[in-house]
Amino acid sequence: MSEDPIDTRSKILEAAIRVFAQKGYHDTRVDDIVAESNTSKGSVYFYFPSKQDIFLGLIDTFSNLLESKLNEALQKESHGIYQIDSALQSTLSLFTQYRTLAKIVLIQAVGLGIAFEERRRNINDRITLIVKTRLDRAVNEGSISPIQTDLAARAWVGALNEIVINWIYTGKPELKETIPFLRTFLYQSLSISEKRDRREKNTD
Repeated sequence: MSEDPIDTRSKILEAAIRVFAQKGYHDTRVDDIVAESNTSKGSVYFYFPSKQDIFLGLIDTFSNLLESKLNEALQKESHGIYQIDSALQSTLSLFTQYRTLAKIVLIQAVGLGIAFEERRRNINDRITLIVKTRLDRAVNEGSISPIQTDLAARAWVGALNEIVINWIYTGKPELKETIPFLRTFLYQSLSISEKRDRREKNTD
């Protein structure tokens, strides 16, 4: 194939986002994506044997991007509230930037079958594991009291997921406007005050 395979694959996925957003999964045909991507049917089937594989490719792309941005944000800060601020801002900014893709992954994938649900669950599990790992570290360091970090992490991810889905449907409130509330909510769930956390950072 003469074209760069990465560029061709990306072009197909970008076209799929536009078509799925306009027509939905069930009403989209592979021919629609071929036309939108300005590629050949052979190229599309070379990278994606079926419409389902294209959709799953979008889910994988979004989950990899989300995990990468979250880890990157957490590594920028070494202390509690600043890590949460950085992670929240980065994550919500990503959803804002890729709202159409997020809608496809979080909403259109619901009810499409086991393969789609497993991918969706995988996103939640991967993000939950990142949060759980941070909470485990905080417990081991004595920053927070011992808790069931697996349940706490799922509760955090669930709360964020619900806010994002509501925003996708309604556009309100703007995701950046939810950060102060989410920060306070997450800290209160661990019985930690923001003032105490800032004082501890200042003594580092």
